Amino acid sequence: MFQWSTNLFWIIVTAFGYGLLMPLFISAYVYDFSGYYNFNWLKKIDLYNSKPKQIININAGFDETSYMLKNHFPESNLKVFDFYNAQQHTEKAIIRARKVSLVYPNTEQIKFNIIPLKDNSVDIIFLLSAVHEIRSLQEKIEFLKECHRLCKPNGTVIMVEHLRDLPNFLAFSIGFTHFFSRKTWKKAYKSAGFLIFNETKFTPFMSVFNSKP
Repeated sequence: MFQWSTNLFWIIVTAFGYGLLMPLFISAYVYDFSGYYNFNWLKKIDLYNSKPKQIININAGFDETSYMLKNHFPESNLKVFDFYNAQQHTEKAIIRARKVSLVYPNTEQIKFNIIPLKDNSVDIIFLLSAVHEIRSLQEKIEFLKECHRLCKPNGTVIMVEHLRDLPNFLAFSIGFTHFFSRKTWKKAYKSAGFLIFNETKFTPFMSVFNSKP
């Protein structure tokens, strides 16, 4: 009986340690050591040669990419929108990050389903680790319909997300339920009117989706 209890104790300790440390290791790998912030992964999509005039970056309360995007597209007009809603988006990490993050100049606060720009006026829409904060499938579709409305005929929506899949389960354990499956995203994009929905992997834990009207 004593031996069984000791084994159980170490199983619990090991599981707790794994659940505590593995998300930190994977997050450091994805965001700090894999080149996420140097945007080299964009070269696979060949956006630079398109010379976009209007790009937008939409975040959910934590913007760490707009200044970098402007550096990569210096001749483009960049507008930034934030759909953060304190009542709906209660993740503690976002709340902490908002206190210390820089806000890009003239960032506009919006509702998730109203983006104040004209139809067919945007070349590239960036959605970088943000849209999973819209939890409802129907709200995802409404949001993406707005993105579809804004896109020029040859416009592009670039979304980067963790997925609810095996690699992210191994990385984040139960925390992977905060993300959504590829099937869910594909359904949302197709329902919003997008005809092209392509995925490339950026590390085993992140997907880059390139979608067009």
